[in-house]
Amino acid sequence: MLTNSDRRLLQALQTDVTQSQVDLAATAGLSRTSCWRRVRELEKSGLIRQKVALLDPKLAGFGIEVLLLVAMTEHTDENRRDFESHVRGLAHVLECFSVSGERDYMLQVVAKDMDSYTDFLNSQILKHPAVRSASSTFVLKRVKYSTALPVSE
Repeated sequence: MLTNSDRRLLQALQTDVTQSQVDLAATAGLSRTSCWRRVRELEKSGLIRQKVALLDPKLAGFGIEVLLLVAMTEHTDENRRDFESHVRGLAHVLECFSVSGERDYMLQVVAKDMDSYTDFLNSQILKHPAVRSASSTFVLKRVKYSTALPVSE
C-alpha cells in the first residue's frame, strides 16, 4: 500500500530522476535519510524497475516510427515462445504487446528511414517461421508520450 509520501516521491521520480535527495525528500515530506531508505525499498520491491534516460527518436536518427501488427501461423505455445524470444532480441522493437483481436502482436518499431524499415520487416519479422502476416501503420505525429504512471490516484 502506497502512502501519500510514496505517491509524491514516485511522481517526482517519474518527472525527473536526477533530482537531489534533498529536493526529493522535501517533495515527499520526508527526511533525507527516510527518503533514501524509501527509494531503496521501492526499488527492492520491484515497483521502481530501473532508472533510464529517455531519448528523442528523431534526434537519435530514427525518422520513422511504426506500429506493426503481426498475425501468427499457429497459436501454439512453442510459436509464441519462439516469436517473443526473437522480438526481445530486436533493438528496433521498443515495445511488443500480445493483443486480442484479428492480430496476435502489436510492436512499436523505430527505423532510420523507409528502406531500413522495409529491410527490418522482411528480414526480421516476415521471415520468422511463426509469422503468417504483418501490417504496418506509420506514425505521422506523436500526440502524447508519457512514461509516468498516475500514482497520485
